[in-house]
Amino acid sequence: MRILFLSFLFVIISSYNHSIPHPSEKESSPPQSLVFNTDGLYNAEFFDYIFRGHFENIDLKREDMRFLMIFEQYLRAFGRECPSYLPDDKVEILEQECAVEEVSKNIYGDVLSRVCIEYKWVGTGLFARRDLYNAKIEVENIQRSDAVRTTMEMILDPNSMGNSVDLMHQAKGLKNDMLQIFKINSCNSPGVRRFEENLKLFALNKPSIRMDGSSKYAAMKKSGGPTGSQDYTKLIDDLVSNQSKTWSFNRYTPGSISAVSVLSKDNEGRPKSLKANYSYAGFGSSSQGWVQIDFDNALPKCIYFFDFPTNCKTPNSSIVASYAQGDYGR
Repeated sequence: MRILFLSFLFVIISSYNHSIPHPSEKESSPPQSLVFNTDGLYNAEFFDYIFRGHFENIDLKREDMRFLMIFEQYLRAFGRECPSYLPDDKVEILEQECAVEEVSKNIYGDVLSRVCIEYKWVGTGLFARRDLYNAKIEVENIQRSDAVRTTMEMILDPNSMGNSVDLMHQAKGLKNDMLQIFKINSCNSPGVRRFEENLKLFALNKPSIRMDGSSKYAAMKKSGGPTGSQDYTKLIDDLVSNQSKTWSFNRYTPGSISAVSVLSKDNEGRPKSLKANYSYAGFGSSSQGWVQIDFDNALPKCIYFFDFPTNCKTPNSSIVASYAQGDYGR
């Protein structure tokens, strides 16, 4: 059952609705007035590093499934929200569709399983810049050639189910990002154009177009979290509320954080781990669960929920940045 689930998930994510590059050796001194707003987005930190060309800060590799998800959905979002800004040589975005399905039935004629054994490429009605789409195809081919190894790693991973569910959460978070990204950035802005150029360069494993100065996300990781009294109840509520937007079944009850406890502290008295209870609605009834937040350099690093206690979920980087800036101080 696990093998079928993971294989199915891999196909779904790879066709979702279809080595880390080294820092550039050439400093191009681009205009520092360029702006690409990522505040509030689920993938804010990644988007900001791409925009600035600070590839060395990115944990993802271009062949990672999550990067292909981001690239694919960005192209679709631009094609959907900004079609009038596409060049004349634009190309249609294609996706895979099942052409031949193998259906297993029992002796009573009931369907036991459906497995697609042959796919075909079909148009989506959305279009993209030719150079960006070709770069996406290159990444897709790399991932497809490595599909067997990736699938086996997922199957053999003792936390495979939790990671698979988390991948679906990330896909949902990405969908929310794509609903917002062109509401907070203009389609034809220089910032969007710079983001796209660096997105392509990252996909092609080429040096970036770098901006001077540090991203606020890199700066906060270096400086660490705040000292002094903090409103941990509000912090946990914001982190869980944000995470719950990507949940598939349960619904978080906002403001239900209770019994907050500091499990451990660092040498400066800042938390290394917090734990709290919360309420959620699932299958028509209200239930209780717990959440644990682990910190790195006094900043939220991993969120663990009771149903997948070993599966680290990444906190929203915009919330972490606000915490680092002292916005949760008492």
